[in-house]
Amino acid sequence: MNAAEFAAAQWTRATGAGVDPHEYWRVTDGLTSIADWGPSFVRTGQAYLERAEDAGSSVSVGEYLLMAARWFHLATLAPYAEAHRAAVEADHALSRALTVLEPSARRVSGEGFTGWLRGPSDAPGTVVVVPGLDSAKEEFLGLVSALLARGLAVFAMDGPGQGVLAATTTLRPDYEQVVGRVIDALGVSRIGLVGLSLGGYFAARTAALEPRVAAVATVSGPFRLDWEELPPPVRDIMAQRTEGAYAAREFARHVDLAGLAPRIAAPLLVVDGGQDVIPGVANGEPLPCLAPHGTYLSVPHGDHLLGNARPDWLPHLTDHITHTLIGGRA
Repeated sequence: MNAAEFAAAQWTRATGAGVDPHEYWRVTDGLTSIADWGPSFVRTGQAYLERAEDAGSSVSVGEYLLMAARWFHLATLAPYAEAHRAAVEADHALSRALTVLEPSARRVSGEGFTGWLRGPSDAPGTVVVVPGLDSAKEEFLGLVSALLARGLAVFAMDGPGQGVLAATTTLRPDYEQVVGRVIDALGVSRIGLVGLSLGGYFAARTAALEPRVAAVATVSGPFRLDWEELPPPVRDIMAQRTEGAYAAREFARHVDLAGLAPRIAAPLLVVDGGQDVIPGVANGEPLPCLAPHGTYLSVPHGDHLLGNARPDWLPHLTDHITHTLIGGRA
């Protein structure tokens, strides 16, 4: 895959994350190889940091910093020697942005997780947002905003092997242990849970094994993985986020929800894109059939993470989480 093909493949993911589509093409049109991706996206993030320094209002400062966080995170999507530094820059930019825009936002960290709790202190419900294989808390700011608009508190996290923790921790299949510690740290008795991409597997597994999950939704989450059929780039990322090829193979072997799905007691919404076809990945359609309270939403033209179809699923998902978690009060 050359740079142009890679940019086209990442197009809806990047714009779904909230970067300007015109700027995306200005940045990627100048790439001569995939190796240029990381440095170019980091430079774009740094340009937003400079704009933040010169901004005339705190709101503009915060908005520029949020955009910087997005670009720094997207820099990590291609092989890049300084990917961890870019992830740290994304984390730092998000932290600075929330300090300016939402002084009440709270950093919460513990064993195997870190993230930001946003929203009113007296919110009627709390939602935890779980990223996937190579995503991070900085990628899903639009989803978080939609949940905040419903009056909910939202904790967007990085877990083991994810985001700012990718350089010091590795992916683990028993993610329910991590979410359990998150719930303890947040001091709540029940949560809504949203998982995206591989985070969909983590969310469904957690909902099956953690009784404090009261509402759950997955977006582009795998029902099962077949290591032998996975494309080499996916295998490579998984090997980087675990402890090598053998560990990645073992991790993939655990990604199978057939036995866990019947144990998901919470109302479950599964969102898939009809154009999301990855060899070796069984999409989520079997999951709501096996779960006691499952609903399936397939968007025919949606791709992976459905960045090209947000109006077709995002309001539905946020309504599902809100109404299930707190009823009709938001």
